Amino acid sequence: MELEVLLRRDRTIRVMGFDDAPFVRQSSDPVAVAGVVCAGTRFEGMVWGQVQPDGWDATDTLTQLLSSSKFLPQLHVVLLDGISVGGFNVIDLPLLAQRLERPCIAVMRRLPDLAAMEQAIHNLPQPEKRMEILRRAGAIYEYPPFCFQVCGATPEVTAQVLARLTDCGYVPEALRLAHLIGAALVTGESGRQA
Repeated sequence: MELEVLLRRDRTIRVMGFDDAPFVRQSSDPVAVAGVVCAGTRFEGMVWGQVQPDGWDATDTLTQLLSSSKFLPQLHVVLLDGISVGGFNVIDLPLLAQRLERPCIAVMRRLPDLAAMEQAIHNLPQPEKRMEILRRAGAIYEYPPFCFQVCGATPEVTAQVLARLTDCGYVPEALRLAHLIGAALVTGESGRQA
């Protein structure tokens, strides 16, 4: 069912939210990624995977985590905490949306410093390829309190969906929980800021 219809009928929206766990910069160890399923703001399940730091496997890993899970048929939308995981392992947002046949939304806590991102990317292998994947994600929309990029839904509908999936504060619950769980499993306790 399309997101507009779910909103109009006041139906529960099922979402998977992905966030990477804390990791040591300049380490080659894989970075853990938590995926949390919520029905609205209620926790319903999770998946767990790994990506290479500053690597190229984020889109494939997230696709595999969802495609091989029992959750995909129930999901209406996929949320990402930002456009990359494990540093600059950039997610190809349109490709992920196409593969999963679901709207995919990269949510940001604030507008990114694009110049600083580009400078950091130029310190990594194949910077132009990374920048091209970033550009494919499209425009960054501001619908306070949310900033996001989206493939598969309009910005107006996306902002309404994010509001529906957020319990309190500025972060949809699935992303907040993914952040807390990832931190707890890697460091032994959840962080203060989610």
